[in-house]
Amino acid sequence: MKIAMVVHHSRSLAHELARESAQWLAAAGHSVVLPGTDANVCQLAELGVAEEHLSDGVDVMVSLGGDGTMLRAVQYAGDMGTPILGVNIGQLGYLTHIEPSELRPALERMLDGSFGVEERMTLSVSCRGINYRALNEAVVEKNRQGHTVRLAVSFDGEYFATYAADGLIVATPTGSTAYSLSARGPIVSPSHHALVFTPVSPHMLFDRSIILEPTSIVTFENAGERPAALSVDGRNVVEDLERGEIITITSGHHPVRLVTLDHRNFHSILKAKFGLPDR
Repeated sequence: MKIAMVVHHSRSLAHELARESAQWLAAAGHSVVLPGTDANVCQLAELGVAEEHLSDGVDVMVSLGGDGTMLRAVQYAGDMGTPILGVNIGQLGYLTHIEPSELRPALERMLDGSFGVEERMTLSVSCRGINYRALNEAVVEKNRQGHTVRLAVSFDGEYFATYAADGLIVATPTGSTAYSLSARGPIVSPSHHALVFTPVSPHMLFDRSIILEPTSIVTFENAGERPAALSVDGRNVVEDLERGEIITITSGHHPVRLVTLDHRNFHSILKAKFGLPDR
């Protein structure tokens, strides 16, 4: 089996787990690769490959870090459908599945093929002729402190409203517990298929989130004089969206596949993350 590992650059526990796991897997006759920068950080330079080739022939990808590391693994996996196992070496860890102490048993189960796969919907974000893939969200927002942006919003080709706001978010159900949640958006079970539209600090009376059909086409047009920025899963991809420029967001064609080793109740995960008492 060929396994790729994506590692948080500043967490020593992630580096230690990567070294231990790579040694154990190699001794068992399996192949391990890491992105070049991750391999150098973990002192595994001999296992480093170019990022664009990380998913080539890979059976499973292991993310050692928090949700940010998971999102990086999602980008590496691309449309290949490579299953991703998330190990929580972060803080909240909504996307990760197991704790560090569970990694060795999890690897053993994966090598035996005794694991499940949960599919999560994605977004396809189009701007300036380039398509970006998101698991969590796309955000169009101001790129200057103290200023708002004016964004004209259309749903399925029909004009809806022009927002003066700090920004606008379109999230997947998976991303409803990310930036959208901090903007007071709704929490949506990740098994659903929907687009979650949430304004960020809008300067207007209508400030509600809207749950849209997964087949919806969302269009943002910069309707003001100030430039705006586009980020996709936390990555800044465009810094200077000028007046009249358009961003189109739809459901993605290929889901992200996350490794599952046991049934996870989403409500139980929420209780744990928010520290809610049993009674």
